[in-house]
Amino acid sequence: MNALEATTRYFKRASKLLALDSKVERSLLIPFREIKVECTILKDDGTLASFVGFRVQHDNARGPMKGGIRYHPEVEPDEVNALAQLMTWKAAVTNVPYGGAKGGIGCSPRDLSIHELERLTRVFTQKIHDLIGVHTDVPAPDMGTNAQTMAWILDEYSKFHGYSPAIVTGKPVDLGGSLGRDAATGRGVVYALKALLADHGKSIAKQSYVIQGFGNVGSWIAQLVHEQGGKVKAISDVTGAVKNEAGLDIPALVKHAMETGGVQGFQGADALNPNELFAEDCDVLIPAALGGVLNGENAKDVRAKFVIEAANHPTDPQADEILAQKGVIVLPDIYANSGGVTVSYFEWVQNVQGFMWEEDKVNRELLRYMTKAYLNIKEMCNSHSCSLRMGAFSLGVSRVARATMLRGWEA
Repeated sequence: MNALEATTRYFKRASKLLALDSKVERSLLIPFREIKVECTILKDDGTLASFVGFRVQHDNARGPMKGGIRYHPEVEPDEVNALAQLMTWKAAVTNVPYGGAKGGIGCSPRDLSIHELERLTRVFTQKIHDLIGVHTDVPAPDMGTNAQTMAWILDEYSKFHGYSPAIVTGKPVDLGGSLGRDAATGRGVVYALKALLADHGKSIAKQSYVIQGFGNVGSWIAQLVHEQGGKVKAISDVTGAVKNEAGLDIPALVKHAMETGGVQGFQGADALNPNELFAEDCDVLIPAALGGVLNGENAKDVRAKFVIEAANHPTDPQADEILAQKGVIVLPDIYANSGGVTVSYFEWVQNVQGFMWEEDKVNRELLRYMTKAYLNIKEMCNSHSCSLRMGAFSLGVSRVARATMLRGWEA
């Protein structure tokens, strides 16, 4: 089951729990707009190369549409559509006034020079500049993109519309980016984890952790968990996996990964087969990389008590059912990794107001939003006798449905 099918399935289950009218259900499911553009650039060697870019704007009932732009070879319409829909529910779960969108370009960033990436980003922005906007659709970084990518989009968009720092979030701080944004998704995962563990009478310091992915999100999670006394036993990334039963030295591993490009070869740990990572004995398993990594084949091997979805759609529905049967508690992606969109909202607010916050305020507000969202999800779980995933979906869908009907969608 691909990401779009899985997301639609969860949406329809939430719709049934909420007893939504069939016309409202259909209205919420259909994207507001789907954009597909061809981006042709001159490469450094003088040849021409063409790439296909996508932007799916899913829903704007609760505010401007919001979502990342990813550069990855596997970017395709169904995936972008699913992620745009997820962004709609995610923004609603944390109660930030946004709708959902997602975009991407089918390319391999590692195979492009910095100059080629800049040209590609500027061409993509030229093709969609009249369809995004400060109060319409606000892009952000995602897989394969970063603050520099957002700076190029800001600059190119401003050529057409005047200086508009609020057009993107996740920008460099020197161009209006928010303090704390770089760590926001990882920090939000840790705040969500804290709320979940507290609900079960546990704390971060008393648990062992396995993390799949050591990019921006995974590395911040590892650092923050380590700082709070958690024992991170194993970590994997694209280069390999490492394990230390006594706990990895995370600051040393971060330094090693920055110097070598990955975790492989870290001296303070044993090498581990990445395919065996999910079978490691631990309290908390955190997939923080690609989607679809937990499936019907490997879910039965999971020995963790909790799975925290730091990645988008890391657990397919079949794996979700297997984990539920095993008694594993899954904290769903539309809540667990919503720290990024929440602090993006804070950044957008700062840009619109022209007033910058201190980092302590950003982190305090993020903790408040994440804690409140968890309590709201638990209320939905208690009301509908459902899992955390369905509690989160029901919460998000109910808020979007209510906003849609209040605006007079049948008019």
